[in-house]
Amino acid sequence: MSRIYNFSAGPAVLPEPVLAQAAEEMLDWHGTGMSVMEMSHRGKAFVGIAEQAEADLRELLAVPAGYQVLFLQGGATAQFAAVPMNLLGDQASADYLNTGSWSKKAIAEARQYGAVNVVAESAKTDPMGVPPRAQWQTDPHAAYLHYCANETITGVEFLDIPDSGDVPLVSDMSSTFLSRPIDVSKFGLIYAGAQKNFGPAGLTVVIVRDDLLERASAQTPSVWHYRAQSQADSMLNTPATYSWYIAGLVFQWLKREGGLEVMAERNARKAAKLYAAIDQSDFYRNPVEPGSRSWMNVPFVLADDQLDGAFLKGASEAGLETLKGHRSVGGMRASIYNAMPESGVDALIEFMADFEKRNG
Repeated sequence: MSRIYNFSAGPAVLPEPVLAQAAEEMLDWHGTGMSVMEMSHRGKAFVGIAEQAEADLRELLAVPAGYQVLFLQGGATAQFAAVPMNLLGDQASADYLNTGSWSKKAIAEARQYGAVNVVAESAKTDPMGVPPRAQWQTDPHAAYLHYCANETITGVEFLDIPDSGDVPLVSDMSSTFLSRPIDVSKFGLIYAGAQKNFGPAGLTVVIVRDDLLERASAQTPSVWHYRAQSQADSMLNTPATYSWYIAGLVFQWLKREGGLEVMAERNARKAAKLYAAIDQSDFYRNPVEPGSRSWMNVPFVLADDQLDGAFLKGASEAGLETLKGHRSVGGMRASIYNAMPESGVDALIEFMADFEKRNG
């Protein structure tokens, strides 16, 4: 069997040891005589899987006391509605930073539930980046400040955590979750879809501070109600059991690899290599200012877009797949999440250099 290097932005590459373990356990999980996907979510076996996954995630992120960790469904997109339904409370409005496509979607959804103050917006032309702090127009009375930590499509990332003062900070971390250590205590709420960096599609992790659980609108459906889900151990309805199980295996893999500090070192090194190869070339260009460049999603364009098809064809023949950029921006995009080995980045850089030599 030959494995390719999969640069998909999501669903994305998973650690091979995790896939191998899942394959080994597929028909008979730990002597139960059944697959995890066949188990009752309320049975002892799966409850144990769920509890271990939560414990491992709390350990990896050093989640402090006073936070709930929820394993929900609907992807980050569902949280675009769940966040305002749960957190607006009796506040007049919420603050949102707009740094790209996913920020825009979150803003549009939030406006269905209350007023939104767009604090600042990124430039729509390159070089793109996080808006300078001096331009932010925040409201000290806002219900919360929301930002997308990493815009998957354009590769714009916050390389630090915004200071929101006394206003709860909310972050969509789907594309950067578990790529490095973070100080969870600086956030009121974090949410992330699993399919980028820690599991298959169908699972969303929400980490929410206890004091924010009582703000929900009376019209909030139970399945999206953070307090209701917390009281039900994320099993108010049947959860995405197999995705939860795979995420748990990824958490264990991360621990065996040395934790998030080791991941941060690897990810910084992988990204630096790839950006250096792009910046040192007149043939390739990255459209993001250096201070806002994503570690996880690296977009780049060719000097002549007529060569895009040949580039993708050659890359595929070299075992480098899913490099086509998002349809809204074009070009190329290499997503280099935790499970992408450094050898994959090296292979991409080698191919890029060879393609430039032959076509530049």
